[in-house]
Amino acid sequence: MRLSARALAMAPSPTMAIDAKSKQLMAEGIDVVNFSVGEPDFDTPEHIKQAGIKAIVEGHTKYTPAAGTLELRKAICEKLRKDNGLEYKPEQIVVSNGAKQSLYNAYQVLLNPGDEVILQAPYWVSYPEMVKLADGVPVVVETDESNGFKMTPDMIKAKLTPRTRAINLNSPSNPTGAVYTRKELEALAEFAVEHDLMVITDEMYEKLLYDGAEHVSIASFGPEIKARTITVNGMSKAYAMTGWRMGYTASESIYAKAMSDLQSQSTSGPSSISQKAAVQSLAGTQEPIEVMRQEFDRRRQHMMERLNRIPGFQVKAAPQGAFYLFPDVSGTFGMTVRGRKINGADDLGQVILEEANVGLVPGTGFGAPNYLRFSYATSMERIDEGLNRIESMLKEAQ
Repeated sequence: MRLSARALAMAPSPTMAIDAKSKQLMAEGIDVVNFSVGEPDFDTPEHIKQAGIKAIVEGHTKYTPAAGTLELRKAICEKLRKDNGLEYKPEQIVVSNGAKQSLYNAYQVLLNPGDEVILQAPYWVSYPEMVKLADGVPVVVETDESNGFKMTPDMIKAKLTPRTRAINLNSPSNPTGAVYTRKELEALAEFAVEHDLMVITDEMYEKLLYDGAEHVSIASFGPEIKARTITVNGMSKAYAMTGWRMGYTASESIYAKAMSDLQSQSTSGPSSISQKAAVQSLAGTQEPIEVMRQEFDRRRQHMMERLNRIPGFQVKAAPQGAFYLFPDVSGTFGMTVRGRKINGADDLGQVILEEANVGLVPGTGFGAPNYLRFSYATSMERIDEGLNRIESMLKEAQ
């Protein structure tokens, strides 16, 4: 018996692994504060849940077109027009089982073996693995607090080769919360057009912005960059719909048809029930989103202030989006905690989980080995409980 080279080369998601370990400990009766998972702790808004229930009662439980229902694709077109200044037709929209599948589809139809994709580090853990699963090569551009965790055209140019096919963007970013400004995106758009590069832009956290930050879609800078852009978005983060599995792409018809055809031969269309609920998420009241955003902002400020008080931890750049904090924890390296030497973020994350019963994700999986990712998508009480445990444990460090 043997596995394919593709399967052997694939790394599991570290965020899912930590979350699974945390849940295993909880199942054993251990009280774990879980800062690891990228999932809102709020319930799906009531009007969206009721749309799902109504869909079941009315019998909307059959297969849908592979690219999603026309009703939902029309609603997405209206959302893109209203929120992002983007004009698309329903046939240019492909609805998938979450934005993760949308991204996977995009790379599968864009890349040939050896094609390179520019990724900025820190990156979301699945980007490089998705590129490799499409026989592509992830090429990493290192960013840090000095440049706001953002790439510039000059940084990308230094990595450019004849094999470069695409730039992957993520704004607001997971894990850093960085948000590209209009001017920064305009410069990247000009660079992509000049070098005939595709852009895959992950805009999942666009509704979760703080400190006056503005979300801008790179495809909105004109027909040339729009023709080269696959915009990825979904309902999971803004509408607290992670389990409904609703993501989508907007792109030129040639790419949309290829992704729809690919999906028709893999998963087929997403859940008919979830699609009915997704229509309501876009067409219904947006008030619950603002309530969630304001609470996330309150938690963000509180957790950031507390993390900066922990010796060896430092949040150097305040996140402007998403719901994560990404402190540099290199100040703890070399410490010994309860007889265990801290040689890096992986060691620290393991000690915190096993000794303090707090789950979080080491930055290694994000291409940033000096950091830990904390999700503040949990209650203020649990935030304080988890940080109290970490503080108490590190007071014993030698």
